[in-house]
Amino acid sequence: MQKILIAVLLLISSLAFAQNGQTFTNENKTYLPNIKTVLCYNSNKEQSIPVIMLNSPETITFSFDDLLSGTQNYWYTIEHCNTEWQPSQISSIDYLGSFNDDRILNYRYSSNTTRKYTHYEITLPNTQIQPKIGGNYVLKVYLDGDKNKPVISQRFYVLDNQVAIAAEITNSMQVENRNYKQKINFTINHSFPIQNPYQDIKAVVMQNFNANTIQVNTKPAFVRPNQLVYNDLNTNDFWGDNEFRKFDTRSLRYKADNVKGIYRDNESVNVILFQDVPRTAGAFANQFDENGNFFIRNTDGRDDKTEAEYMSVLFTLNAPTPGPNGDAYVVGRFNNYTMGNENKLIYDASRKQFYGNVILKQGLYDYEFAWFNKDTKLMETKPFEGAFFQTENSYQVFVYYRRPGARWDTLIGYTNLSNKVSDRR
Repeated sequence: MQKILIAVLLLISSLAFAQNGQTFTNENKTYLPNIKTVLCYNSNKEQSIPVIMLNSPETITFSFDDLLSGTQNYWYTIEHCNTEWQPSQISSIDYLGSFNDDRILNYRYSSNTTRKYTHYEITLPNTQIQPKIGGNYVLKVYLDGDKNKPVISQRFYVLDNQVAIAAEITNSMQVENRNYKQKINFTINHSFPIQNPYQDIKAVVMQNFNANTIQVNTKPAFVRPNQLVYNDLNTNDFWGDNEFRKFDTRSLRYKADNVKGIYRDNESVNVILFQDVPRTAGAFANQFDENGNFFIRNTDGRDDKTEAEYMSVLFTLNAPTPGPNGDAYVVGRFNNYTMGNENKLIYDASRKQFYGNVILKQGLYDYEFAWFNKDTKLMETKPFEGAFFQTENSYQVFVYYRRPGARWDTLIGYTNLSNKVSDRR
């Protein structure tokens, strides 16, 4: 069975490369079905936002698993982007103080696992790849040194810190949304002259590091000496959503939080979660979560990276379909809140039930259910999760500056704030 699975994955991989339009995009994305568990974070804290200070000892940790096992010839490079994540109109010489690309040589094989895989890992900057200006970057992994064979694209940030950001989370100023939305007000404090703040400065606000929630600010409400104030009544309103659902598979020897059953044989591990229900009605219930994050853990072994099992996790949502034309998905940071066949749910109309299997690595996971309306082209969690202003969320504020005459956007300010008791960056 294992040989059949490997053969199928190899066939899928070759077909993926053969497809027209299989090219890199500057978003968090995996291009092959055998690539799982892509992690990218500031090395100082696991699963933190991937932001590092320019010319500092800080590094980015980037890793992934290849379910084909064995050893593949993976290469990587990084590319500087503007605020819209389009390639900056500059040469790599302008933003790299080193080589343009390098091969991934740090890999380890899994051990004591039912499904074999190879774990790859790099840190940035390193002796080969060294960004030398601040801004948005995309890390691109490709096969056999051929950029026409994309494997992974992953966003990260290099901060050239020049401003201070003071931010707060409040209720929405719109009366009809005060019970459902949260509003972000912030002030940029700068010590250098900004000639045209309406043109030279852009501020991006994001909820729970979810790119689907991005709001771009180009016009401050007030321009004061050494201050730009962003507190317009109609901007930076976010749906509060709900606390994330979660499950715990740190051990496969017993059933922990939200796990109904664990079934394993010589070829696979299957985990069945308790059935979920919509949370759109009733009062808000506060519970501890990780704001959509996930952590690879294996308390049954010694090494989380290479001894954690891969599981087929069954999600079930007992709910009627929110509309006649749409699809449901299970999302979280584990899949970058994106829509794909691997996290799409099947609907059983007779039972009014959504269900789907997702292959995940053993650990702790936050998740939620989202509905993609094909008519409006919007993906929302409200139809299944509700929205409450009391929900504890984290927000990221990125400030970009394009100095007069420059051809690129520099990230000059960043802050991560939360309405939790403590901010877990």
